[in-house]
Amino acid sequence: MTRTTFRNASLADIDALVALENRCFRDDRISRRSFRRFIDMPRDRLVLAEQGGELAGYSLVLMKANTRLARIYSIAVAPERRGEGLGEALVRESERQAADVGRILMRLEVRTDNHGAIALYERLGYRQFGTLRDYYEDHGDALRFERRILFYEPSAEFPEVPYYPQTTDFTCGPASLLMAMAAVAHDQSLTTLEELRIWREATTIFMLAGHGGCGPHGLALAAWNRGYNATAWISQEGPLFRETVRNDDKKRVLELVHEGFLHDIGQTGIELHHDPLTLEEIERALREGQVPVILISTWQLNRSRVPHWVTVCAVDEQFVYLHDPEVDVEEGETIADNQYLPVDRRIFDRMSRYGRNQPLQAAVIVGPKRTGDARISGTSA
Repeated sequence: MTRTTFRNASLADIDALVALENRCFRDDRISRRSFRRFIDMPRDRLVLAEQGGELAGYSLVLMKANTRLARIYSIAVAPERRGEGLGEALVRESERQAADVGRILMRLEVRTDNHGAIALYERLGYRQFGTLRDYYEDHGDALRFERRILFYEPSAEFPEVPYYPQTTDFTCGPASLLMAMAAVAHDQSLTTLEELRIWREATTIFMLAGHGGCGPHGLALAAWNRGYNATAWISQEGPLFRETVRNDDKKRVLELVHEGFLHDIGQTGIELHHDPLTLEEIERALREGQVPVILISTWQLNRSRVPHWVTVCAVDEQFVYLHDPEVDVEEGETIADNQYLPVDRRIFDRMSRYGRNQPLQAAVIVGPKRTGDARISGTSA
């Protein structure tokens, strides 16, 4: 098989690109003028595959400004080169170049009747997340696919954080805490039973609808009761999430639970700070071998304003890396999608504030295990 080389297109390649476009497509062809514009756009990538000095295929990757998304707008392989794996190689090279400039997700569209391409993308790990009606010139529909392409390589700078997915809709806090504890003590069990035990200890009883979630006071106590050092950073005083319930009796329950948490914290060495936790302090904690568990608003992830707990695993110049314990299997997510999830530092700053008028910032930092301390009474499982 002839060796394939890749390079980015220049204006001298336009004649060959137009000729290949006309051979590969009858509709929705990219014009000479458009090829020129894409080549002149510094952000985008027009990747060429060459064999024996001849153009064998291309992939056009668009990089939208102010996002971490890349999109394969068009991909073409010369008819006589099909069946040699060149399409897959172009996708991989496109992903590599996009990841090199900090893009997190690669997206693409494919005709609903292009079964070969659909099978290729699914084999490469792409998942369908939508449909575009009447997308092509002939009024054909398109399926939308995406795949995460940027992954964090764990290093000795930060603790290695094992991943544990939550097993219920209401235990993101316990699952995140389990991951943090297992990162600083390798003998920490990661089991559903322990996840539910922590929820029983840390739940606020009521929150939004359904089962109550867990607050920072309860999670800090759960970590302390298991022998870990714990520090809680909470930007507001008083009962949290009170505004999420309308019933006065439920509000009173929230207040009593809060009073109980404060009483129990008073019997421990837990440091309680009524200040927001800065990203600089998060990074400092990680470098000291501690692992933060952060309350976020999921609006930046899925346009839902639900409080959600995640574990912070690492920080670099561009991203904050999270373990998100919620795996949406129905949407095609896998555990790999939610490990070391890179979030732009600016987006993380907005994400780590829950609520509109006086946003709540809450975090629990889990430190190494203490020696010689007994669990306090009244809160153990």
